Amino acid sequence: QVQLVESGGGLVQPGGSLGLSCAASGSFFRIDAMGWYRQAPGKGRELVARITRGSTTTYADSVKGRFTVSRDNAKNMVYLQMNSLESEDAAVYYCNAVAGGMDYWGKGTLVTVSS
Repeated sequence: QVQLVESGGGLVQPGGSLGLSCAASGSFFRIDAMGWYRQAPGKGRELVARITRGSTTTYADSVKGRFTVSRDNAKNMVYLQMNSLESEDAAVYYCNAVAGGMDYWGKGTLVTVSS
């Protein structure tokens, strides 16, 4: 079992920056991929960024060049640095981890982009 807790959401103006963190805990041998998904009102959940244990990254086209995902394997943490935020980035951001072939999810953290 993996428990994921996100932090760092909040209100930011368009063009601003925000960093998200996610801490994994529980009983597991190893966490493989970690990442971030988001869900805006009325829309489905979509991949934002993903990083493997070996630090290979994948980004949604809409965030490439603006967002950076990173992780600390020793601390079982994953981070998302979001720059040049746009109104379309407003959503609930969910942390995801894959361990033992299973997907685990955090409860989400709200990011609001508004002036």
